[in-house]
Amino acid sequence: MPEITSESEGFNLDDAIRKVPGFPKPGILFYDITSVLANPDAFGYCIDSMVKLYRGERIDAVAAIESRGFIFAAPFCQKLGIPLLLVRKQGKLPGKTISRSYELEYGSATLEMHIDDIVLGSRFLIVDDLIATGGTVAATCEMIRAGGAEPFAAFSVIGLPFLNYRSALKDLRIDTLIEYFGE
Repeated sequence: MPEITSESEGFNLDDAIRKVPGFPKPGILFYDITSVLANPDAFGYCIDSMVKLYRGERIDAVAAIESRGFIFAAPFCQKLGIPLLLVRKQGKLPGKTISRSYELEYGSATLEMHIDDIVLGSRFLIVDDLIATGGTVAATCEMIRAGGAEPFAAFSVIGLPFLNYRSALKDLRIDTLIEYFGE
């Protein structure tokens, strides 16, 4: 059963999220964020909610995780006048980068950021569309810290706490608009 934080404001985000059973493999229920992007009211609700959550916070930059994190972070950053920094898959950024590998269910992956974009002492918000195990956010935190900055919070439209992301991200504030607790 989802926890829908949007109901108090008259918008049911759960209705806008397509659920796809058996994708990408049998036994998995996939929460498809593309249906939120196809719904201007749902997408606008997400951006407006982000602005309400973080207006007044000291945010020096946003680290947006490839690729759907870019979509949510870009309008948020534009509205609040905050720099947007990209967290990309290995080999996608030109210039000098910092990288971190992390474990996936079957294998590993590597993320990169431009090292020169991480300003010493700056305070980062990390943005992605969905947080499951916390691996991509943890790798992003490691890069930000290695660059001498502080990740203070992570935002995601959807959270899957039954996959235990909080244990991987103990010291990080995590904000989600909706959480699903398994089937």
